[in-house]
Amino acid sequence: MSAIFESILSDTFSVSTYLVCLLCAGICGILTALAISYRNPVSKSFFASLVILPIVVSTVILMVNGNVGTGIAVAGAFSLVRFRSVAGKARDIAAIFLVMTSGLACAAGYIGIAILFTILLCVLILILSQIPFGSDRMMELHITVPETLNFSNAFDDLFKQYAKQWKLVKTRTSNMGSLYKLHYRIELKHRDNLQAFMDELRCRNGNLEIAIMDASENADEL
Repeated sequence: MSAIFESILSDTFSVSTYLVCLLCAGICGILTALAISYRNPVSKSFFASLVILPIVVSTVILMVNGNVGTGIAVAGAFSLVRFRSVAGKARDIAAIFLVMTSGLACAAGYIGIAILFTILLCVLILILSQIPFGSDRMMELHITVPETLNFSNAFDDLFKQYAKQWKLVKTRTSNMGSLYKLHYRIELKHRDNLQAFMDELRCRNGNLEIAIMDASENADEL
């Protein structure tokens, strides 16, 4: 049983061994991409990158196997990828590290460890995706109010009635200073009361523009 956790690499490296490593890396990448995309919007390019990345990592590491100097140079090249790209979501960066780890395990010949590691992490990702965290319940509320309205406490009674928590995160002027744009982050007690909540808000702000949407994921960026 323990043989499946031993490296398949030997002193004589063959094409068949190389293809087995690539196949394992590809399988790990596909499983990870499927787990990450479950209940989360993922672009086609990012999905393809998660599949291709462990294969590329496996090939590069296999080529520099045993050469410490070349290995350090390759590690430095990989580190530049992070700084030449825009800030990504924590979930996406974790997925990249996950597929790189599985690619490294495949390059070392530990096929069983790579598959087991990927399966366990994918199961953990699926379990975590089912848990409703606080940020999943938060919504963004944008309210336009006239300059004559003192908005500091104008909506507190409505927030207490319909929301569990709320916070004013941004305020800006509009229309030559005659309007204020208020941006709140709120957690509603019951989403079924959303229409009634918006009706009372528009009565309070003079029937100006109101928008409410799921909270953005900017806070997840690293």
